[in-house]
Amino acid sequence: MTGLGLPIFDKAIQDANSWLNDIMYELDWEDKHRAFTLLRSTLHTLRDRLHANENAHFAAQLPTLIRGVFYEGYQPAKYSADIRHKDQFVDAVMAAFGDSPKDDPVATVSGALNVIADHISEGEMDDIKATLPEDIRKLWY
Repeated sequence: MTGLGLPIFDKAIQDANSWLNDIMYELDWEDKHRAFTLLRSTLHTLRDRLHANENAHFAAQLPTLIRGVFYEGYQPAKYSADIRHKDQFVDAVMAAFGDSPKDDPVATVSGALNVIADHISEGEMDDIKATLPEDIRKLWY
């Protein structure tokens, strides 16, 4: 018997934990909730900056549970073309942390984006980056 009784659910949890563990390793964090907050906020900020078609292609490569997080609260008409600079992107991601102490925000967001890129095909990441302003593309190492 598996943890939840359905292998597909167990795999979804295992995949999500793998992503969170990678973020924690990348940023030298020990708090899984904090890693989840960063992943969710980064995915939402990226999602809201992309057009619906690109979101669909990107989401198709996400693990089941992460895909659900990605689409949580999604409003396709809420396209944020006003985020044109990396500082605006970073501020939007870091807003999820409120007033809690923050590490270097640019390094934090770059770390999350790099973990996401590690789990997505290079071609899809190239497509996503190509749709973003050059200044935002600088967030990937």
